[in-house]
Amino acid sequence: MKNTFKEKFYYRLERFMSKGGSSIFLSLLILFILSFLILMGLRLLLITLFPSLDYTGNPFTDIWLTFLEMTSTGSMGQDNNAPTWLKIMTIISGLTGVILLSMLIGFITTSLNKMLYEFRKGRGKIIETNHTLILGWNERVVDIIRELILANESERKASVVILAEQDKEYMDDMISKRLPNTMTTEIIATQGDYANINELQRVNVQEAKSIIILANCTESASIEKKVASDVQCIKSILAITSCQGGKNILPIVAEVFTEEKREIISFFEDENIIAIDSWTIMGKLLVQTSLTSGLEMVYNEILSFDGCEVYFHEDQWNNVDFYDLAYYLEDGIPLGIYSEEVGLILRPARDTILKNGDQVVILAEDDSTIKLGTQKKFSPKSIPLKDEKLAQVQKKILILGWHKVAEIFIEEATDYLIKDSEFDILFHEPTDELRKIVKELQEEYEDFTINLIDSNPLAIECLHEINPSQYDNVIVLSQSMKEESADKIDSDTLIILLMLRKVINDFEKTHLLTQVLNSENQEIINQTDVDDFIISNKLITMILAQLSEEPLIKTFYDDIFSEDGSEIYVKPTTLYFEEFPQKITFAEAMEIANKRDEICLGIRKGNLSKDVASNFGVTLNLEKDAAIELNENDFLVVLSEDEL
Repeated sequence: MKNTFKEKFYYRLERFMSKGGSSIFLSLLILFILSFLILMGLRLLLITLFPSLDYTGNPFTDIWLTFLEMTSTGSMGQDNNAPTWLKIMTIISGLTGVILLSMLIGFITTSLNKMLYEFRKGRGKIIETNHTLILGWNERVVDIIRELILANESERKASVVILAEQDKEYMDDMISKRLPNTMTTEIIATQGDYANINELQRVNVQEAKSIIILANCTESASIEKKVASDVQCIKSILAITSCQGGKNILPIVAEVFTEEKREIISFFEDENIIAIDSWTIMGKLLVQTSLTSGLEMVYNEILSFDGCEVYFHEDQWNNVDFYDLAYYLEDGIPLGIYSEEVGLILRPARDTILKNGDQVVILAEDDSTIKLGTQKKFSPKSIPLKDEKLAQVQKKILILGWHKVAEIFIEEATDYLIKDSEFDILFHEPTDELRKIVKELQEEYEDFTINLIDSNPLAIECLHEINPSQYDNVIVLSQSMKEESADKIDSDTLIILLMLRKVINDFEKTHLLTQVLNSENQEIINQTDVDDFIISNKLITMILAQLSEEPLIKTFYDDIFSEDGSEIYVKPTTLYFEEFPQKITFAEAMEIANKRDEICLGIRKGNLSKDVASNFGVTLNLEKDAAIELNENDFLVVLSEDEL
């Protein structure tokens, strides 16, 4: 069937107008010019046919008057002396001009609003280079940015770009509210699909320094949401690789919930891509903290960019003995040696000699302060070692609430505790899913007693009934299996902690440990006399931020968070010294720890264990000639094979 001229005209017009604002503006401009030419022509035609209408005597004046009347209705008064027919033309010109200019002004206003809307959405091209790119948004993003700000503190200008599906205004408001001072780091948020190649190119992914891909749901979300988050992460990695021409050279750190999806990422065989299960790390840290009080503060300093950090440092070591190296350094405590062939070895053999070019893992204030002297700067005196070991005993552990981290905690704790230790899980109206998880744990770990008790931890009478004082450890977690906000979970935790303060009789026997999600709730939690708390989101963000800056540090995390490797413990000084007080230097504390095949990282003063301003008594990497006084209630922070 042949199309009519009208159909063809409307089709062409529709295609032209659909090209956007420029075509609409051009159409209105052409329509205005045509209207002007027609009205000008009619006026001149009337004057030509009826010379008596020519009251100006100049055709150019008539043309000018027509233009003025179309563009400004106030100019119509200039034709007051015109004959009637010309006044009619004046009215027509004025009305036509008002209609066309109103359309043009309306279009310009709409276009400006759209442009401003696009600006607010952050849809423009990002031209930053050497920036840290964060893909996605969750409750940990602000803490990640805070750590990156500290990492970039020494740089003159740095930038962090966030590409997420959240509204840009919401992201900007959240960042400005919680991070009023970004120092030398500029924070740029933009809205878009971070698994889309065009969107990644818009944020200049090719010239980024590193990339962090965040999960778009919480650990308590449904399995469907977590799988969808993992799939989005894998798509993003593929898109990032595609933007680089098929070969990835950027460090990528990704949060991945499921083991299956982490295995898929491993198929890339790309050492630059690190997929981590944040809550597995938290579960392991929870176990270690339950065994040794004060460990969270140690990790808080080591993992943060604010304080001591772990560096992989290469130098001309001149065949120095590994365990003497610390005394050649003004600042720094050697922890191990790394090589591509062997990997990371923490606490190497006693006779290890360092070769030139070896990478030594060092805990130091900054990499710029690691300077090797030509001779020993410190010569600690030898102190007799008591060499006492802690005895392994059966433990009773009470878990109030449930979280994925609790499952990991039980699995990991079975490697540390002796058999017949007991886990009691107190949960209000446990779901079928939780009952199934506990049953599977009971079947897998038959040497341990694992009980699920249907009771409400938020009711003080239920806490009295369970008698928390009979337990060695009481761990407070989330009170719901459903996805809830961090503030809601922390609010429930705070209420339970306040009630436990009334219920528990002997805090010397019972070690109270809790998980805090929002780092801003730390000050409130401090008021509850809790022994230790793990700010989960904060520690996870520290790990993500450090991995984005130094991917090699994953080997260090893999070792210290593994039961088979070396781990950090806070051990009582009574294991090392016979008499107290001991007035020694920190170098001498390091020397006595070496006699137990341990590396001393710092000390914890027992009388400051509740003092926030003193970091709960924990001080790491002291000056080696610093004088310290150790008492029976003090501790050494050591890198050791076990907690004994």
